[in-house]
Amino acid sequence: MPELPEVETIARGLARRVTGDVVDSVWLGQKKEPLKSTASEIVGALEQRRIAGVRRMGKHIVFDLERSSMARAPSPAKGWGFKKVPASGAKLTQASSALDAEAGQGARPTQSPPKAQWIVHLGMTGRLQVCEAQAEIEKHTHAILRLASGRELRFVDPRRFGRLSVSADFDAGGIEPLDIDLERFVALFCGRKTPIKSALLNQKLLRGVGNIYADESLFRAGIRPRRRASSITREQLERLFIAVKEVLKEAIALGGSSISDYVDDDGKEGFFQLQHRVYAREGEACLVCGSPIKRIVIGGRSSHYCAKCQK
Repeated sequence: MPELPEVETIARGLARRVTGDVVDSVWLGQKKEPLKSTASEIVGALEQRRIAGVRRMGKHIVFDLERSSMARAPSPAKGWGFKKVPASGAKLTQASSALDAEAGQGARPTQSPPKAQWIVHLGMTGRLQVCEAQAEIEKHTHAILRLASGRELRFVDPRRFGRLSVSADFDAGGIEPLDIDLERFVALFCGRKTPIKSALLNQKLLRGVGNIYADESLFRAGIRPRRRASSITREQLERLFIAVKEVLKEAIALGGSSISDYVDDDGKEGFFQLQHRVYAREGEACLVCGSPIKRIVIGGRSSHYCAKCQK
């Protein structure tokens, strides 16, 4: 699953490419899993909206939307979405759209306030693509936004763990690890009886930190992942505070870690996986002391560490 650096990389790339563009029309596929809001709510929030900005909040991509001066009258229910003939010859029509299913039940596009947000969670394999309208539509495409510039913004997700929703004021919970100060960081973890690795992955505490960057941060701080947070000294928490920020910033600078399916909005892989010191290096020599990297499971998640460098 893409973590903070990967989502940040994608959000920055999308912000450069689509900020200021207007969503002319929306097509949503018939698979229900990706839709956390109803199809009519998503269409009502997106159509004829200007993309004011794109940013990351935790592991979510937030599109800030505002009413456009280019807005036209809402389409009737049967006109939601659009017909598309990709290069393969297959058609995306209203008959295959979640919008049409709602239209058949008498639904209408939901009216939304002057400002709205489109929230995208990529899940395990989700991708957002900006492409020309004539580009072939990939299998597992679940949403297509036709933009006034003539391009399309497409959401593709083979495993369908990603989620699409709309909100007036989205809150991902937790605190941004790149923004938190030392005192608040220490207060989050001191006294907790859970393993420090589990606490770092708790999105209600810090949002966006995942398995890769928790392992790498704990290695740099010299703390074993199974240590109870309450047993960690203030000095160690200060080291961890510095390590978390350093690891995340370095990973963002290198475009994230391409371990499985992750690519950015241009389809390019990241390079931080080349800098991993412990993650997914079980049995390999520690780059600091030469001891073999160990792997354990904490809360159902793999954790990698060096028994000599981490105490």
